[in-house]
Amino acid sequence: MLKAWFAIALWKRVLGALALGLVFALVWPQGTPYVQFMGDLFVRAIRMLVAPIVLVTIAAGITALADPKRLGGLGGRTIGLFALTTAVAVSVGMLVAALVQPGIGAPLGTATAHALGDPVTPYQQLIGIIPLNIFEALAKGDMLALIFVAILVGVGTVVAGEPGKPFAALLQSTSAVLLKVVGIVMEATPFGVFALIANAVAANGAAVFVNVGWLALAVVLGSLIQIVVVHSLILRLLAKLPLLPFFRGIVDALVVAFSTASSSATLPVAMRVAEKNLGIARPVFSTVLPLGASIGKDGTAMYVGLLSMFALQAFGTPLTPQVYGVVLLTGALAAFGTAPVPSASLFMLAAVLSAVGVPPEQTALVVGFVLPFDRLLDMTRTVPSASANLTVATTVARWEGELDEEVYRASDYA
Repeated sequence: MLKAWFAIALWKRVLGALALGLVFALVWPQGTPYVQFMGDLFVRAIRMLVAPIVLVTIAAGITALADPKRLGGLGGRTIGLFALTTAVAVSVGMLVAALVQPGIGAPLGTATAHALGDPVTPYQQLIGIIPLNIFEALAKGDMLALIFVAILVGVGTVVAGEPGKPFAALLQSTSAVLLKVVGIVMEATPFGVFALIANAVAANGAAVFVNVGWLALAVVLGSLIQIVVVHSLILRLLAKLPLLPFFRGIVDALVVAFSTASSSATLPVAMRVAEKNLGIARPVFSTVLPLGASIGKDGTAMYVGLLSMFALQAFGTPLTPQVYGVVLLTGALAAFGTAPVPSASLFMLAAVLSAVGVPPEQTALVVGFVLPFDRLLDMTRTVPSASANLTVATTVARWEGELDEEVYRASDYA
């Protein structure tokens, strides 16, 4: 039975658990308290992992950039462009959420409206980024402080040079171990989702699913805006290239990105279309695209910004300019540090929500609410990430004089 269970794809098990949770709540709503412990355990497992994942994966991601081939002029331009597209993607996600408002009225189980409490001045927010005690910040889950420490540790490791290589290897190894732990916890997702959905439906009825449709619509709109508007503007204004040859040439890569929901799995196809269809020289695409698979996360950034606003709308958190600023900053940093594993952005969501005062318990409710549907959303948001990688590669190649415009503008592709 165990073999048959694990032979089923996780997302299918999660959808089955969601359906069972719905039926359970509709048939026997009085029984939902008896299964609540599974949801509580799932919530605690998520809370346990968030802080170390944020600290280690961001630091490990920075040390991965220490490869001399990735640094220098080409690397600097590449990282700068990815930073720009990532920040804009978070803004796009927030804008779409403000327009569609998918979180308004979203019944997230027993979650209640959460105010920010006593107002915190920008000065206090700025000072609080630097913790007095790293371990205290880790224990409290102070995400802004942890992100700062992670960046500092990563940069310090790179600057240390040769003596820092053993520690960089330790960070990479620890990151790999944590991702395996995430995989183990994710195997328990069907049971957690069953309990969370059962309690949510018992408390609010089947209307709990209405807002998922609005959220999915917002993800599609955000992805389209990022590709059609943002990437097009970069190609036209910065690279000064026509758009039709680009989008016609990257279709294969976008299809693979959607079907696999993985930037890493898309990499071989992206390299082929970069050379054959776009005319990008090998030294450029062989450097930019692998780097983009690690940090080029436009789709994740857009989704983190969108989902953060969805959660804040659902919990009734006052949306002040300060909140928007913190979501933008932490969302961009969290997207850079997101591991290339399915649904990893849901774990990074906690870093953003924690920074604006949402407690881990409510963040876990959002994760449990969205996770059953996250596979399709993940497939959708991987497409703008793949498009961003090829947009940046094309623009950098144009700047470096490494773009064969005859190949780029050709109507027939090899």
